[in-house]
Amino acid sequence: MARAKPAPRVGFVSLGCPKALVDAENILTRLRAEGYDIAPSYDGADLVVVNTCGFIDAAVEESLDAIGEAVAQNGKVIVTGCLGAKGNVVRDAHPAVLAVTGPHATEQVMDVVHAHLPRPHDPFGDLVPPHGIKLTPGHYAYLKISEGCNHKCTFCIIPSMRGDLLSRPIGEVMREAENLVNAGVRELLVISQDTSAYGVDVKFRTGFWGGRPLKTRITELAKALGGLDVWVRMHYVYPYPHVDELLPLMAEGRILPYLDVPFQHASPRILKLMKRPASAENNLARIRAWRAICPELTIRSTFIAGFPGETEQEFEALLQFLEEAQLDRVGCFAYSPVDGATANDLPGALPEQVREERKARLMSFQEDISTQRLERKIDREITVLVDDIDEDGALARSEGDAPEIDGLVIIPDSRGVKVGEFYRVRVTDCDVHDLYAEVIG
Repeated sequence: MARAKPAPRVGFVSLGCPKALVDAENILTRLRAEGYDIAPSYDGADLVVVNTCGFIDAAVEESLDAIGEAVAQNGKVIVTGCLGAKGNVVRDAHPAVLAVTGPHATEQVMDVVHAHLPRPHDPFGDLVPPHGIKLTPGHYAYLKISEGCNHKCTFCIIPSMRGDLLSRPIGEVMREAENLVNAGVRELLVISQDTSAYGVDVKFRTGFWGGRPLKTRITELAKALGGLDVWVRMHYVYPYPHVDELLPLMAEGRILPYLDVPFQHASPRILKLMKRPASAENNLARIRAWRAICPELTIRSTFIAGFPGETEQEFEALLQFLEEAQLDRVGCFAYSPVDGATANDLPGALPEQVREERKARLMSFQEDISTQRLERKIDREITVLVDDIDEDGALARSEGDAPEIDGLVIIPDSRGVKVGEFYRVRVTDCDVHDLYAEVIG
């Protein structure tokens, strides 16, 4: 009897943010559904797909290096992702690649794969799990609810790469969420470029899930997800007024008391130059109102230091904002003149040394605030989800900690503790970023 021909093998390299990770998951799901094997190394692959990031200069360099390595090690390379949307950058650096596509381009990538590696067969439902191929641990997953963004922030080129806002049908989102929960996922991390704008592009039209009508809007989506009995965490939330509707859901325990809000600055003039949709005064008032409704709320945010024309006084205003806002988690970028960003044409560009120095000052200033907020949790009982176990003990996260970007809850005595399970713990200590705890009972 003739031996079955081995399935074509595709290598995969994925870079960038969680939204790019979901793009990678979608492509991998299609590959497996059509019978392709996923190769763990370059030399074992018939071709390689490189999913790139193109947001800041360092990400562009990393992506170009990854493409170069794949070309050198394998030779047959398809490039997708945000860097592919930046004109001929990839082709100029690596003319030997088979094809270049932009972000959320699953169909285009599959067309190129088919041209070079005919698919083994049409997909059947039993080849892959209903929730698709995931690159995250089995107990948490990212749930992307829309693509693109309608904002035209002057420092950002994401809309030019990923397009305008395009919301997924709410029934489709909820079916994916159900499949993930049925597969054992304990935490859903809701992501998009602008999560709070979900449904704006379709005028919040009514969809259907489980036979009942459901409006395509972030509040209704949060309520529905909150009924799945898992952690639901909101990322990339702009501080629009209707976001206030999420806070009662958090106070009731239906979704996690956590908001990832990219405030970016506090100076009214700088925010206007950035074309951001809110003022610092409104943000402080909104933060106070949010915490009045949900005292347990954790707020994470990101800021840009050294934006063109930023004065020392305006930077000090940003530090004062942090003092008043008392944010739990903060990230900061020194302004990077990304190719194509309109902010590059603004007067008053600051030297790199000044930008980096202000970033360091901000992070040092915020470190004290974050540490003080962690110290308040000592001796308290909290619920954690365990991500890993290593020589330091069990590495878990609280309701206030998103994977990869926030801190950990370290449980030194991990006897009997299992990855992917919830535990009730008592906080015993903290350092600058992490809590230490012991399991109760």
